[in-house]
Amino acid sequence: MDRIDAMKVFIATLDEGSLAGAGRRLGRSPAAVSRAIAFLEAHTGTALLHRTTRTIKLSEAGERYAAACRRILTDLEEADLLIAHERSAPRGLLTITAPVAAGEDLLRPMLDDFIGRFPGVSVRLQLLDRPVSLIDEGIDIALRIAHLSDSTLVAIPVGDVRRVVAASPRYLAKHPPIRKPADLAHHQIISMTHFGLDSWSFPTSSGSAIPQVVQFAPRVIVNTVQAAVASAVEGHGLTRLFSYHVAKEVKDKTLQIVLSDSEHAPLPVHLLTPHGRLAVPKVRAFVDFATPRLRRLFKQLTLDSTD
Repeated sequence: MDRIDAMKVFIATLDEGSLAGAGRRLGRSPAAVSRAIAFLEAHTGTALLHRTTRTIKLSEAGERYAAACRRILTDLEEADLLIAHERSAPRGLLTITAPVAAGEDLLRPMLDDFIGRFPGVSVRLQLLDRPVSLIDEGIDIALRIAHLSDSTLVAIPVGDVRRVVAASPRYLAKHPPIRKPADLAHHQIISMTHFGLDSWSFPTSSGSAIPQVVQFAPRVIVNTVQAAVASAVEGHGLTRLFSYHVAKEVKDKTLQIVLSDSEHAPLPVHLLTPHGRLAVPKVRAFVDFATPRLRRLFKQLTLDSTD
């Protein structure tokens, strides 16, 4: 049995979560999929998967082997495509990842147009609120909102976002004024999992590298952006989100930003792809398609510091 082919079967099994799913994706029977994995386990001399009637989990050795397989298969795909004609039609499965809210708000709406323009490309959109290793997890493109440190990735800037505190005008009219971060300790807070459950940090007026941390007991705790925005609009308190999350509500005047003079510096937003992947037609097609659209979108969603 061909080892590279067996690796493809192994990775398909992980991506689909079952032998049957891998078989459907590759056009093979579950028995053929099982034989390919057994071949790899015999070749490596170790169990790669723990299988039950309902679940498939990687063993510790399987996790390391899967990461290596993804790198090998990615390198092979790049080698094949690099020798193809530069203008060859984009084709194949394109895997994109983004934080949940950013993916839903920014990327998902443009996928229909992209797929229509490139019928040979299918898209897997993975929305994950956790750190993602593009190479180890077989990701072609990521949308990332953060200061970057990974030099192994190509980064295409598309915009930046503020971290803002907002509440409804009705709430603000009924409660004490908020002039400095410490005032938040006397207010109702709608906290969200990814923005601090019981404390928020702010830069100090002195410019110290150590931030000012405000502790609070949240009135409402949510785990989605939509719930945080809705709770704030309904007047349940103040919430902290990225500026694009509340741009519509601020412009509609159903939410009002406070403490704009006490915000951290804006966070940059990039499209990321591993070095060498831009030469792959499907990746280049999406980067060229999405970059100008995202830049226009972030300009439309920009909030002035006076908002």
